[in-house]
Amino acid sequence: MLNNNQFAIFLIIISIIFGTLMGTFIKLAQEELNVFTTGFLRFFFGFLIITPYILKTKFEVFSTKNLKIHILRSALNLPAMLLGFAALAMLPLEKMTAIHFIVPIIVTILAVIFLKEKIYLYRSIALVMGFLGMLIILRPGIIDISIGIYMALISSLIWSVVIILTKKVSKDDSAITILSHQYLYMSLFSFPLVIYFWDQPSLKTIIFILCAAMSGTILHIALNHAYKLVDVTMTQPYSFLGLVVSSIIGYFVFSDKPDFYTWLGASVIFCGVLLISYRELQLNKEITRKRLNINS
Repeated sequence: MLNNNQFAIFLIIISIIFGTLMGTFIKLAQEELNVFTTGFLRFFFGFLIITPYILKTKFEVFSTKNLKIHILRSALNLPAMLLGFAALAMLPLEKMTAIHFIVPIIVTILAVIFLKEKIYLYRSIALVMGFLGMLIILRPGIIDISIGIYMALISSLIWSVVIILTKKVSKDDSAITILSHQYLYMSLFSFPLVIYFWDQPSLKTIIFILCAAMSGTILHIALNHAYKLVDVTMTQPYSFLGLVVSSIIGYFVFSDKPDFYTWLGASVIFCGVLLISYRELQLNKEITRKRLNINS
């Protein structure tokens, strides 16, 4: 039986896999469509996927005490995702993932400031190692930084705020409630844009976006539920495993070949993940021992 920490880690790993799959399908779709059409269809298809559940609950799934926060969260999530999608069209999949690694650093800082969460030594070391790994991959000042990288960085900054808002509403609302509000508002917010920038998708591209929507739905449900179980800071180091998944998919789907620095940076990141995993295992053993002592 998994405890909250272990189940949250499992959910984070699930979200990493399906998040990378979503990015893959979005990248494939944008070989034909612009970012506004891709974004709208991604959000709208996501809403259609969960519509049967919404109808089953007779719209009770929208019941919340955090309506304003949900609207704000979606308003921020829209530019974060559109900028991320645009960057994805310009960058290799693993490079986009590597840039996104700055999110745990920002999230951890914001969680300490606004959510009053505690940050422990081992988590801090793991996050710093992840950030150093990202710097090795990007090599700022050594190689030119493109507009796609700037878009990815801005997207990551906004997404960090979205994660903090997600943690805040997850105290009262279920993962599916959060997702229902997100898909509804983001579909509405992106609709005026797609009117002016509509591209007609082929059947193949529609299938790509539908797969992206299904992957994204699993991603967000897993992520939202993980944030409900444990501190945001505890979940973030595991997101670095996404580089391994994106590198494998990028190689086989887009023929992207990660260079030496990508793998060197990934190795530093992975060491950080191993460190935090070892520490969480030790903490679980201590908790178990204390419970045994109490019950004996």
